[in-house]
Amino acid sequence: MRDVADAVEPEVLSASVSYRIRLLQIASYKAFEQQVKGFGTAPRYFGMLKLIEANPGIPQTRLAEAIFLDRSSLVPILDALTREGWVERRSTPKDKRVRRVFLTAHGALQLAGLETEVNAHEAMVTAGLSAEEKAQLLALLARVDGNLRAAHGMTR
Repeated sequence: MRDVADAVEPEVLSASVSYRIRLLQIASYKAFEQQVKGFGTAPRYFGMLKLIEANPGIPQTRLAEAIFLDRSSLVPILDALTREGWVERRSTPKDKRVRRVFLTAHGALQLAGLETEVNAHEAMVTAGLSAEEKAQLLALLARVDGNLRAAHGMTR
């Protein structure tokens, strides 16, 4: 087997935005996991925790939609984050079936520390990009996100 650097990437892959996004997601996540220690399972759910922080009491179903998860996939994640003290779920007085998600005081404090690590990781990932290039990349990714949400019948 040749060295991975010598591997030929077929054009169907090198010309695929979806493939490149997936590779970058894997590489970014691995680098992030190596950098961040001491936060339990929370680092892999940083985005979700920030959504909960920005939307206290967000219904579980809406949270699942926001991050492209099935509700059944979200429940074990919330179970783990609840055990670790990051979040709590409360039923609503009007409809006991609706579960709303909140950060705990401990979760909010820990999230601030985790955000420092996330910012350091973001700086590493975007090193060498100008502010304009980063803004352009984010704008293009937002358009891809919009396309995917439209394909799933979701709006932002």
